[in-house]
This record gives sequence, C-alpha cells and structure tokens, in this order.
Amino acid sequence: MAVHHGIPSHSLMTSMSVAAVVLLNGCSSLPDINYLEPSLDQPQKTVSEKPTINNAKGELTMSKAQALMRQRWKNSSTGLANMQALAALEEAVTGSPLIAGNQVTLLFDGPQTMAAMMAAIRQAKDHINLETYIFDQDELGMEFARLLMEKQQAGVAVNIIYDSVGTIGTPQSFFDNMKAAGIQLLAFNPINPARLQGPWSPNRRDHRKILIVDGEIAFTGGVNISASYANSSLFRSKSKKQSKVGWRDTHIQITGPAVAALQGVFLDTWLNAGHQPPAGTLYFPVLKDQGNKMLRVLASEPEGNPAIYKAYLLAIQEARDSIHITSAYFVPDAQILRAMIAAAQRGVDVKIIMPGVTDSGLVFHAGQSFYTEMLKGGIKVYELNIAVLHAKTAVIDQVWSTVGSTNIDTRSFLHNREVNVVVIDTEFAVSMENAFKEDLRLSTQVTLETWQQRPQINKLKEWLARRFEYWL
Repeated sequence: MAVHHGIPSHSLMTSMSVAAVVLLNGCSSLPDINYLEPSLDQPQKTVSEKPTINNAKGELTMSKAQALMRQRWKNSSTGLANMQALAALEEAVTGSPLIAGNQVTLLFDGPQTMAAMMAAIRQAKDHINLETYIFDQDELGMEFARLLMEKQQAGVAVNIIYDSVGTIGTPQSFFDNMKAAGIQLLAFNPINPARLQGPWSPNRRDHRKILIVDGEIAFTGGVNISASYANSSLFRSKSKKQSKVGWRDTHIQITGPAVAALQGVFLDTWLNAGHQPPAGTLYFPVLKDQGNKMLRVLASEPEGNPAIYKAYLLAIQEARDSIHITSAYFVPDAQILRAMIAAAQRGVDVKIIMPGVTDSGLVFHAGQSFYTEMLKGGIKVYELNIAVLHAKTAVIDQVWSTVGSTNIDTRSFLHNREVNVVVIDTEFAVSMENAFKEDLRLSTQVTLETWQQRPQINKLKEWLARRFEYWL
C-alpha cells in the first residue's frame, strides 16, 4: 500500500473496500476498524471521492462544491485531492454530510461562554432548547434559570433536557420551580427505575451541551451550567491575580445552516424519550448562509452509530503532519492509542494536553496509567497545571478541527449521548492551533525519565484506576 506520511495515495483512497464501511457502521460496541485497510475476504466497493456539501439552499453542485473546497482547503498541507477523499470517507462512515455557509465563533472558558449564551437567550422570540449534562442550583445556575423563566413567562417556549446523573446533586425543587413557570423539562434516564418508560440503564448518560435559540443560533462544546465555571483559566482571565483555580473549557457559537442539524439532535433526544413534541412554533426557520465555514455535526448514542469515535480515529489514522489534542478525560481504547502511537512513529507531531489539576481523581489516574506507553511510543504529553482542564478539542494537520462534549474514553464513545462539531477549514484551524499553543505555553511537559521516577503510591493509584477504565 502506497503511503506518504500515513496518507494512502489518492487512487487507493477512492477504492476503499466495503469492509471499511461495514466495520465502521451499525455497531453496538466500539468497532474494530483495522485501520481502514481493505480486507481480502470482503467484496470491494468504491467509496465516493467527493464529499456531499450542503448549504442553506440544499446540496451544492459538483462545480460549486469543488470551488468551495479549493477556497477553504487551498492552504492545507494535506493536499486538495487527499482532503476530498478523506472528507468523503468520513461522510461514508458517519452518515453526516458537510454543511457550508456557517459562521463559527470560538468561546473560551465559562465566563465568555455564559455571557454569549445568556445574550442570545435575552434576544429569543420563539423558543429556547437547552440540553445539558450538569445544571447546578448555585449562583450561576439560579441566574440562568431565572432568565429562562422570564423568557417563558414572556411567551418564549423553553424546553430543557438535563441528565439525571449529572444533576444528581441538584434538588428536584430547582427543576419543579422551572416547571411551575411553564418550562417543559425532560430528565434523561431517571435514576429511579419507577420513573422510566423503558428498561433501566443507569450507565447511560446524556453528556451533550446544546443550546438553540429560535432555530437560528446554536452553542455546543464542553461547558456545563455550574458556578465551577465562574472563574476563567488564569491566562484567559482579565484578572491575573485571581485566588481560585479557574476552569479551562472550549465552546462554539454557530449561525447558519448547521443550526438545523443541532436542532435535529435536540429534538431526536426529546422525541425518543417518548415525550410529545416540545412547545414552540418555528423549530426550523428558513436559514441563510452566514459565513464561509464547512462543518459536520456528529451525534453519538449508546447502541447507535459511534460517529464521533470513527471520525476521531479516521482523522488520527490519516494525519500526516500534526495531531494536537486537548483532553479533559483521556482513557483511550486500544485502537485510538495504537493509532496515535503509529502516527508519532511515522513522523507526525503528536501532542496531547491533559489535566494537571482535576475534578475526578479516578479518571485522572486512569489517564496517567497510559503515560509510559504513550511516551515510549513518541507521543508528547503535557499537563495543564493552572486550571481544571475540561476542554475536549483537537486540531489535526492544520485543517481538521473538532469541538464538542466527547472525551477520549470508553464512557463517551460507548455509553453517552455526545455531540461534536467537526470544522474542516484552514482558517478556523489557525484559531484552534493558537489556542492550543497558549495552553501549551502554560503546561508542563512530562518526560519518560521524570515519569519513571514518580512515587510508588502513584503507580498503585494508576493500576487501580486502570481496572475500572471501562466504567469511568
């Protein structure tokens, strides 16, 4: 197989076997992807060499799609032909087309994200759809709830999905007050089996963070509704002398045709829970192109298509220059780890920023249990020490980026409802790279020599945490 820095030649990329697509689709557990190489005992089938691209008016013609790809990917070191083939294969295995015509704004940490979301809520005229893992009854949560109740009482339909495990510490009265104000609420997968309409599956979580206002503006990423986010990470805070440790997270704001895809993700969760359609009058307004970004909205759920996992693995496998990952909880399965090490060993610059301060000790030590293998395999590991790292982002080859709710661990890939946005755009990737470099500047690199000298008690904690990695 002809390979150049891990990228198959263009002719081979366009003649992938049906085995790759079959292995990547319809699995109830993480699929054995086998590096997308054709299987000799499987019939052959050509994967389209051109991705589908939609905008506000529908699917672009071949000539318009080609012109757009040349414009947005012209500075990609991967090459236009390889990018087209990779985007087409990603579409084949995830089932999601590229959506053009969007404006995508990066939001860093809680204060900036909350300010942007609350500003959008204040402008709402028809409906507000919110899906969140954590919704705390604290100062920030109360302010957020008050604003939502005010909008509901002003005639804006407010619909909320919250995860029952993520909000286990939030008093039921907090949600009852919102319900009394007219807000419709859905508790995802109630812990009490008596409240369920289907089988009890306590390991399933709705880890998504989605806000859609009037079907015209959407937000998603890693930020929950909690006062934990009230303090920004130090280097993104206006005050450089704050006493409290801040939280480092990434969210995005989207306007344009892709908002409808995120709206569909929200409504799918609501309707699949057996609820009546939520209140509101115009979920899918006519949207116009708002920018020049092409993106793909990927949603995963238990026993469904693990689209986010497949997109991550495909991008890592085909990387030729750089893989820069920021991961709050990093407990990779064998395939992800193997793909990252293989990339490093073929000369790709593989760097990962992980927590140096954490809110979850078990996951923290489980992630550290992979350090030795990663470092020996050529992966450069860094720990962010000045903030609680909660971001889940990646930028690969200065063109493929993702922001979302998904951690690189079995829980996110196999047990949770998650949502990620993949942006394939060199300009957006520059912003992602700049954010990564800023995080890197205030992180400490972990070397193999220093890591091997860590205390024995730490090794014991890592060993114990590794035993529970499937459930973390």
